[in-house]
Amino acid sequence: MIASMSVSPLLYLIAFGYAMGRAVRIHGHTYTEFLIPGLIAMSSMTRAFAIGSEINIARFYWHIFEEFQAAPISNLSYVLGETIAGVTRAMLSAFIIIFLGMLFGVTLSYNSVMFWLAIFLNAFIFASLAVGLAMVVKSHADQAMLTNFVITPMGFLGGTFFPVEKLPLWAQKIILLLPLTHASRVIRASAFGESVSYPSLLFLALLGIFFFFIAVGLVNRARD
Repeated sequence: MIASMSVSPLLYLIAFGYAMGRAVRIHGHTYTEFLIPGLIAMSSMTRAFAIGSEINIARFYWHIFEEFQAAPISNLSYVLGETIAGVTRAMLSAFIIIFLGMLFGVTLSYNSVMFWLAIFLNAFIFASLAVGLAMVVKSHADQAMLTNFVITPMGFLGGTFFPVEKLPLWAQKIILLLPLTHASRVIRASAFGESVSYPSLLFLALLGIFFFFIAVGLVNRARD
């Protein structure tokens, strides 16, 4: 799992960071320094959301979800367990990217509470969303389609690879609706030792709570 989590960030660091990391500067930082917080935000999102694929495999092929239905386990406990599993993998992916960044000679500020809180909230949002959507989709292929149409575009447009301020104003307003944009903003500001956006943190927290209880409701319906 660690090797699998390392491949994509390593390719991004080589293709984008190493190739033009020192030639391009954004807000006084090298592009590699700008890229690493974005990779942490994107990877924590994708790894947290990937828990939905495993739930679908358990539902459609192994029929483990039927065993949960028969067991004396509350739906709240089930959703919480699956969500924390996604969050745990997201946190692990963040550690991997930090380690890879150090190999590329980039050391940022990772000891801020806000830095880890933003990663947690980002992962919590997408893990909760994944659990809820896993109850709705009818096949494993449907889950892959959601990833292609929702998660992948968000990963590239959520302020991970470029400053959102460089886009036209109308595009900025749309991108600010994406939770990954706010997560990238807070993670990057914390890593640079700058003041973070508390409205962004509040937005992430409220959205995470909303998706979590939506997931609980969808599990209730699936078990009925």
